[in-house]
Amino acid sequence: MLIQIGYDIELALTAPTTVLGALNVHPSRAHDLQAPERLTVEPPLPFSSYQDGLDNTITRIDVPTGVASVRLSNRAVVADCGLPDPVHLDARQHTLHELPSEAFRFLLPSRYCEVDSELMQFAWDRFGATPEGWARVQAICDYTHRHIRFDYQQARANRTALEAWREGVGVCRDYAHLSVTLCRCLNIPARYVSGYLGDMGTPPPYPPGDFAAWMEVYLGGAWHSFDARNNTPRIGRVLMARGRDAADVPITMVFGFSQLKHFEVVTEELSATTRPLPRPQPSSGSAR
Repeated sequence: MLIQIGYDIELALTAPTTVLGALNVHPSRAHDLQAPERLTVEPPLPFSSYQDGLDNTITRIDVPTGVASVRLSNRAVVADCGLPDPVHLDARQHTLHELPSEAFRFLLPSRYCEVDSELMQFAWDRFGATPEGWARVQAICDYTHRHIRFDYQQARANRTALEAWREGVGVCRDYAHLSVTLCRCLNIPARYVSGYLGDMGTPPPYPPGDFAAWMEVYLGGAWHSFDARNNTPRIGRVLMARGRDAADVPITMVFGFSQLKHFEVVTEELSATTRPLPRPQPSSGSAR
């Protein structure tokens, strides 16, 4: 299947600053792009891209004095297998001495995932007797899915996993942070993931488009996707960035005050009769 992806984001600014963003499809999915992504910045400021320590593509925009807002737009078409997330019920949990060294960073506490908190004791009390491996991770997702009430109006950019657990409300990033933290408490490497996830294969009505957050867990020698927010295999995930938590991979990070003026995300299947939306036109600010 072909999936049209993209966004239109406008940020109001009050001073010269730098904007960083995980705004591109992850390099591991670049081969599925039907044409290169084309990020457009208005006004046409120069920007550059670099790969961070987890191979995410990060865009940097230096905003000079006198620029009151920046608009970021992108459109692309990506090929996808069209199958739901794979399920591997026999994927086993590794003992610590079996884990590759690079997996240990995903067992440690991080900005939004407080492994070194009361969640540690709770995790062992609640899930310590469940079968190890896939079943234990699924039990964590089942719990998180039931425990947190989804509410866009209660979204908060600085809510941690511990706070989401105590408050019992949040959005997809909060589901991801809590499930990541509970996995780490049980010595299961887990990392935060952001990307596109449309409504393919689900019944209407559909909410407005948005980016999605889920987690990847290391079991059976491989990383597997789990999504406590939806808690069912979904079609058409398009990975953008991975990190220890959302602090590693913000869609946009502004150094200083900013206000979101406009936000639109497109993730939809292209049928034989659907015409792709026009791609943003290149400007003098195209990547260098």
